[in-house]
Amino acid sequence: MTFTAKVDGSSQRYVEMRPRGFDPAKQIHLLIALHGHGGDRWQYVQSDINECRGARDTAARHGLLFVSPDYRAATSWMGPKAEADLVQIIEELRRNYRIGKLILVGSSMGGSSALTFAVLHPEMIDGVCSQKATANHVEFANYQDDIAESFGGTKGQVPREYEKRSAEFFPERLTMPISFTCGGLDQSVPPQSVLRLAEKLKQLGRGVLMLHDPAAGHRASYEDTVRAMEWVIGRVVGRSG
Repeated sequence: MTFTAKVDGSSQRYVEMRPRGFDPAKQIHLLIALHGHGGDRWQYVQSDINECRGARDTAARHGLLFVSPDYRAATSWMGPKAEADLVQIIEELRRNYRIGKLILVGSSMGGSSALTFAVLHPEMIDGVCSQKATANHVEFANYQDDIAESFGGTKGQVPREYEKRSAEFFPERLTMPISFTCGGLDQSVPPQSVLRLAEKLKQLGRGVLMLHDPAAGHRASYEDTVRAMEWVIGRVVGRSG
């Protein structure tokens, strides 16, 4: 894949990685990768951690357009301004290219943000691969200073923002295929909320893949990352690796 940095003059900054033989006149499916806490648009493009490398490799194997954005602050956790940024980026990409299906992927803050965005804008998303995420901001206890800054206040000050950005409370909105990876020993973003969400989605008859390793911490294996990606792509695009 080749990549080009895309900066449009405001906060909508992102990197495009295009598959070999890319033709903007032809329809192409899109994978948007959301970086983790403290990262930026280059994390999923340059990092060798398993989640990033696995996403890049899978996108290349399937010939997807790969986009890694900055979504407002490096620690935004998909607050209102980050949400607005991602909506605008998706709209711009759809104006520029013949986008077919759209899949979100992310790990940690990125995986949590993918779930948040999917429940807020389910009509824009065809699949989600969420790794090491929280689905419940009401109970989530880490990174609270940064989240409060992004959400416009603390849980006590703006409780509705924490509720509406918690995917666990809105499983009925998640009609798209979703894969999860999580670790039982993860102290950074504990897995309990996504385990509960996955069960609720299964009860609703949704397409769900849960890869839970009770002995794992906050990093997914390369193999689990690829498996989770392949599962979603196979159901959304109709191809499997």
